[in-house]
Amino acid sequence: MQDRLIVFSCISSCSGVGMRRAQLPRLSLGYTAHRLSLKGFARNGTLLRILVVEDYAPLRMAIAEGLREDGHSVDAASDGQEGLHRASTCDYDVLLLDIQLPEVSGLDILKSVREAEKPCQVLILTARDSVEDRVAGLDLGADDYLSKPFAMEELLARVRALLRRRYGMSTPVISVGHLQVDTARHTVTTNGEEAELTAREYALLEYLILRVGQVVSRTEIWEHIYDEHSDATSNVVDVYVGYLRKKLERPECGQLIRTRRGEGYVLADPNA
Repeated sequence: MQDRLIVFSCISSCSGVGMRRAQLPRLSLGYTAHRLSLKGFARNGTLLRILVVEDYAPLRMAIAEGLREDGHSVDAASDGQEGLHRASTCDYDVLLLDIQLPEVSGLDILKSVREAEKPCQVLILTARDSVEDRVAGLDLGADDYLSKPFAMEELLARVRALLRRRYGMSTPVISVGHLQVDTARHTVTTNGEEAELTAREYALLEYLILRVGQVVSRTEIWEHIYDEHSDATSNVVDVYVGYLRKKLERPECGQLIRTRRGEGYVLADPNA
């Protein structure tokens, strides 16, 4: 239990308070995070597209690994210039930004993202814990603030809360017709019976149900559920939509996932 709660005491700005990086404790990767309730949901499934901007490599890699283990698609940047470029050119659900970064500060990235009216949620990660720093980040448009050191469980919980805020969810449970998806427990029921989905199938379903009633293109789906390291092609979306239809749809209940020729897919209540 102690390993699970220690997690991050390595911070990129420790040199500013008289501690050399060589003196920092090693990162503990012995957390169980939210895995016990994920029922095997791991890297092949994606809930959010997340950008992590952190210059200290061990911390950056540990955060990215933890987020991927929780099912998210993660890109990472090692300095502010790279982070600004990625945040400006890609559509992310969540940005995790360190404040003290080489080249461009995290607050400057945040300011640029808000000026561009990007709809992403922003979580500031920093060793700074003064009221002034928190206020500065929040006033520039940050949605949440987490000071180092922190437990991975808390970071994942805050990211899940940002997911609900990003898509206007007041509850983690979403119901559409005979389908019910619990985005906190990552469970799916259809006609009251739990459906067994693979990680990738769940990722696709959750993205569609978060945009219920909206047409979602194949490109949007592909870009959301695969990260920059994936070699998958967009035609796999059609394959996985077919899998979902076989597992979730019932003749007596109508079609949940409809194809809009030349546009994409829309998940909607069959009775609406």
